[in-house]
Amino acid sequence: MNGKFNQKLTTKNYICLMSRYFVKLAYDGTPFHGWQIQPNANTVQQEIQKALSTILGTKTEVVGCGRTDTGVHASAYFLHFDSDNDFEEDKLISQLNGLLPVEIGICEVYKVTQGSHARFDATLRSYEYRIVRVKSPFEVKRAYQFRLLLDVNAMNLAAKYLLNITDFASFCKLGSDAKTTICKVTQAQWEQKNELLIFKISADRFLRNMVRAIVGTLMDVGLGKISFEAFKSIIETGNRSDAGTSVPAHGLYLTHVEYPKNRVA
Repeated sequence: MNGKFNQKLTTKNYICLMSRYFVKLAYDGTPFHGWQIQPNANTVQQEIQKALSTILGTKTEVVGCGRTDTGVHASAYFLHFDSDNDFEEDKLISQLNGLLPVEIGICEVYKVTQGSHARFDATLRSYEYRIVRVKSPFEVKRAYQFRLLLDVNAMNLAAKYLLNITDFASFCKLGSDAKTTICKVTQAQWEQKNELLIFKISADRFLRNMVRAIVGTLMDVGLGKISFEAFKSIIETGNRSDAGTSVPAHGLYLTHVEYPKNRVA
């Protein structure tokens, strides 16, 4: 009996000795089947866990701030991992960047308070969707090439309406396991930068495929296929089949994630 008690106590003490770290990274999603580990496919999570486990000398699992689909990119992605190893954070960054594929870059590693969570503690996420208006060999896998004329003013009028709603069921992938379709969007606008047309959107949370479905529907507005009133009606019905087609994944970027300031240890 005492032996079992001591064993439980030792395990508990060991867990308490583990430190939690956040990692900020960026990646080109082109060669990966998204973030999340899956059988018979290479993913960003898989590559990072393999490199981190090799460097730390023990199996180390990582938890990401969210899932990104095949081909989606991230200029600011966060994950967390636990370790009882004593290491220099700058050295770990260098070692990881030396082992990881060129499409993944580690930017920061820092200790956070116990219980901090890369996914559940995020208070805001921001995405960009990029459309290139000309044929560009440099953007072919990093922006959606679309050369038809779009009415940007009409798209911005419809995008602004997204700030007034909370239920985004019309833009949620069919079959999603989301427990709620309620989101709070705080930014939604189109910007023109030379030949790039960029849609920027921020919210407290996003549904699966939500950004790509919104962009596809806004493009229908820009093409004159649907009116502003029809756009509002699509949202009110809450039916995904009424909204536009999801645009290709390779134009989508996760660009920003916010956390409470008191999470840094």
